[in-house]
Amino acid sequence: MDRTTPQLPPYEYLRDGAAIYAESFAMIRRETRLEHLPEDVAHVALRMVHASAQPDIVDDLRWSPGVVTACRAALAAGAPILCDSTMVAHGVIRSKLPADNEVVCRLADPGLPELARRLGTTKAAAAVELWADRLAGSVVVIGNAPTALFQLLESIGAGGPRPAAIIGIPVGFVGADRSKEALADNPWGLEYLTLLGRRGGSAVAAAAVNAMSI
Repeated sequence: MDRTTPQLPPYEYLRDGAAIYAESFAMIRRETRLEHLPEDVAHVALRMVHASAQPDIVDDLRWSPGVVTACRAALAAGAPILCDSTMVAHGVIRSKLPADNEVVCRLADPGLPELARRLGTTKAAAAVELWADRLAGSVVVIGNAPTALFQLLESIGAGGPRPAAIIGIPVGFVGADRSKEALADNPWGLEYLTLLGRRGGSAVAAAAVNAMSI
């Protein structure tokens, strides 16, 4: 039996990292409709498209007029970034943060399973309750769990602490669309950025906060 490894011709592809980065954003600018977005939101949208490879997500973006300014001001003042998942937390580029900001995810808290059982909800939603001492003036980034976003809004609606800004972009089939609609329709004047519908995710949410930290 001939066991000779097949010899393939060299693949033709771009190998230089800087060139790949430049061409990626050139393509995004060509393919993405940005003219309806404020300049600061357009900057964030570009990063979100880069993370998702979906130029059409800009059509589903919703935001409060001051969200980027509020997020940048909070981060510059040292506010923590509260994340609903470890994937979001790991996606935050620490070297870009202006004040060595703390990035917090409480999913590993040893008491969380019991708290979730007692509250009758998911661990991600229960973890929101563990943010209480850091929530006021923080930047909240939710990319995974609609239940966490609902829990946050319910807490604020009950008179709980208000974050400086909420990036609410959970992904999924159950509750994701409704949670983001609730954020966009919130009656409390919250500063927010969201992506209506099922799409979103940790990478997109992390890309948004990274764009706002620069």
